[in-house]
Amino acid sequence: MHQRNPDPVSAAVARLGAMNSTSTNTAHAIIQTDPKDPSSLEWQAIDKPQPAEGEALVRIHYAGLNRADTLQAQGHYPPPKGVTETIGLEAAGVVENPNGATKPDGTPWQEGEEVAVLLSGGGYATHAAVPAGQLMPIPKGYSLAEAASVVEVACTVWSNVADIAGLREGELALFHGGGGGIGLFATQYAHAIGAKVAVTAGSQAKLDVCRSYGADTLINYKEEDFAEVLRELGGADVILDIIGAKYLDSNVKALAMDGRMVIIGMQGGVKGELNIARLLSKRGTISATGLRYRDTEDKARIVRGTLEEMWPLLESGKISHHIDRTVPIQDAAAAHQALLAGEVTGKVVFEVPQS
Repeated sequence: MHQRNPDPVSAAVARLGAMNSTSTNTAHAIIQTDPKDPSSLEWQAIDKPQPAEGEALVRIHYAGLNRADTLQAQGHYPPPKGVTETIGLEAAGVVENPNGATKPDGTPWQEGEEVAVLLSGGGYATHAAVPAGQLMPIPKGYSLAEAASVVEVACTVWSNVADIAGLREGELALFHGGGGGIGLFATQYAHAIGAKVAVTAGSQAKLDVCRSYGADTLINYKEEDFAEVLRELGGADVILDIIGAKYLDSNVKALAMDGRMVIIGMQGGVKGELNIARLLSKRGTISATGLRYRDTEDKARIVRGTLEEMWPLLESGKISHHIDRTVPIQDAAAAHQALLAGEVTGKVVFEVPQS
């Protein structure tokens, strides 16, 4: 299932030119020109970011699309204080100015090295200033486009499914949004460690993709009660939930004894009713987390964990990316609409112009 998506020759030539273009202070980025209009995303010239000591200036070649990006465009997910308003939480490119940034082993990053980056914002641009702890080597065998498609999902799955929920061999996990980038990655990770997987999705086509990535139990949430399906299976030991309020009660019903639920999204609203008696009867645990608002030390910890556990699985082929499409960054507004309309399975990757 691992399909190469190599950079075109023209991009490679442009990459070499980009390394020699440090004399200009101009960059480009997607700018939301009207805060009330999520579709007003335009490619415009901006001042090039200036990295602080210990941050690297990265020339971005590809950026990943995440649902959080659409929320920011809608005004529901502002960047942390002090972070650029430019959208984008993950990217891949080339170090243009290392500026003292070092790798986890203490060796310095070098100009021209290819990197994947976890961001709090700024991915929809030609350049980003990235803290050293959020720089990652490209997985062996991966192109820059492929690397850009896995940064956010890999860090999300490691920090929530592995670190917080502690999914173990022999357990059953329920992943909502099974056909999305997080769902497909989480499914493969669960199988790699010997766990079983149930997923929800809203179409047979998406469920078929989930099956191809190893999901054991396929639930069309438009036609079935996922809580009842999980009850018949004995309950889920781990639930990764992107929906929030709408699924709160059903998720608790779906938990096994000592089950752990982690909420990472609010697509179904922010206020729900919790049956505490039911949760107590199952000795259940509910956590709610997000990557964006963590401090740099915690993000660096998550990146280290992701590199240690997820990168070898990517490089061995036990986990593969799933790129739905690659589109020019100038088409960001249309890509946002496609994601919101449910037309995307896996990830959309934006190609960033190099001239």
